[in-house]
Amino acid sequence: MTENHAPDILSCIANLSSDEVFTPPKVANAMLDLLPQELFANPKTTFLDPCCKSGVFLREIAKRLLVGLADKIPDLQRRIDHIFHNQLFGLALTDLTGLTSRRSVYCSKDASGKYSVSFFKNPQGHIRYTRCEHDFQNGKCRQCGASQSEYDRGEELETHAYSFIHSDKVFNDMQFDVIIGNPPYQLSDGGSAGGAIPIYQKFVKQAICMNPRYLTMIIPSRWFAGGRGLEEFRKEMLSDSSLKVLVDYPKSRECFQGVDIAGGVCYFLRENGYAGTCEVTSKIGDKSISRQRKLDEFGIFIRDNIGIDIVHKIKNKFQKSFAEQVLPVSPFGLRSFIRGQKEKFKDALTLISSAGESFLLASEVKKGKEFIGKYKVSVGYLNPDRAGVNNASDGKSSVTTKVRILRPNEVITETYIILGCFDSLTEAENCSCYVKTKFFRYLVLLTLSSMHITKSNFQFVPVQDFSKPWTDAELYEKYGLNDEEIALIESMIRPME
Repeated sequence: MTENHAPDILSCIANLSSDEVFTPPKVANAMLDLLPQELFANPKTTFLDPCCKSGVFLREIAKRLLVGLADKIPDLQRRIDHIFHNQLFGLALTDLTGLTSRRSVYCSKDASGKYSVSFFKNPQGHIRYTRCEHDFQNGKCRQCGASQSEYDRGEELETHAYSFIHSDKVFNDMQFDVIIGNPPYQLSDGGSAGGAIPIYQKFVKQAICMNPRYLTMIIPSRWFAGGRGLEEFRKEMLSDSSLKVLVDYPKSRECFQGVDIAGGVCYFLRENGYAGTCEVTSKIGDKSISRQRKLDEFGIFIRDNIGIDIVHKIKNKFQKSFAEQVLPVSPFGLRSFIRGQKEKFKDALTLISSAGESFLLASEVKKGKEFIGKYKVSVGYLNPDRAGVNNASDGKSSVTTKVRILRPNEVITETYIILGCFDSLTEAENCSCYVKTKFFRYLVLLTLSSMHITKSNFQFVPVQDFSKPWTDAELYEKYGLNDEEIALIESMIRPME
């Protein structure tokens, strides 16, 4: 006999495709599990969700408080009234999410109505929605960066000027013990290509300014790499010793079913007064890998927890970084659009560009003339996986384009980068052999945050003796990699011809 099961409506909502990503109850409870559980047995603990959508956080907190306070407030109705009037507070993102959240928490969209499990004089109860307006200046909102052309709307439409980051007071400047939520991720920037600017970092920063004992939010993981509007936020987060826990989902679908968010998602716990390392957990399928880490140890954030172990092993035997021999961008000062002559002529240099081979005068080379007579190892400056060149579905990365050895009197445009210059063909061939190893390309992959490969992306790669060729097996043995670490590299990096 099949057991009848009525699914949780908030689980169903969380699976809907929407501009607003709703939090599944399972994820909300995982975040609540990070908190000291004695908070739910204290009748004075206060909670704020500043970005209510479905009300799932407040609902799940209420369920825990109802159990935790049973001994202190035995009467059920008195306990419910105490919790909803004194401990739970929310700010809705829109009028509609306010109604939805009240229905989830109070069992009625009208907190002053007869169906509300706790009576309030105000229909909104303590889950409030206040319409705010953007403060536009030069076409952008000064608070959130929203485009005036997109969000300067009439009263009949939502402004998406969220009260938490657009108003000065939150519940009359109450001090909250816990702030928790899933903020909006982005807003349109008004660009013609449908571009958007991140906004979740503003919720995090505002919450920190309110100085709660505990802060936990779920946000996109793109801040790991910085980039558009996130560079300052990335530095602040990585250097924040109050970050106690960071849980990372490289694939967002493993957290939000059916939702693809580029770069994955993460949630964190920040504890006011904590000063120590952060427990970083990577969630990949059914597997969880955790490490205690100093987030800003290398200036960039290495997402892969096994990867951090590999880097540490290499650093212990580090003599010289490969980055030191990589030439700066545009090594010969030849722009990507430069094309030489089709026909070869006397004393001509061979030019390698995206269009193939052509020929030019040595006098046309703007810089790096001392490298013209060398053997040079080169790859394209674009990461083929991020640039959409590779379409393989095996989940593995190439990291670089195919390696090319440039002979004396051969030069390149800025479309390519030079990984090393050598006096002999043998050294160049052995370096090329090293670049093709999965070991080499995995260490580059750890640093990639965009489609462009630069000198800094080789900072974890150690230089080798190029009087001999190198294999992955030799490199794994040299740096003492274990079976798990080797398996990780082999599973992530595609062989190169």
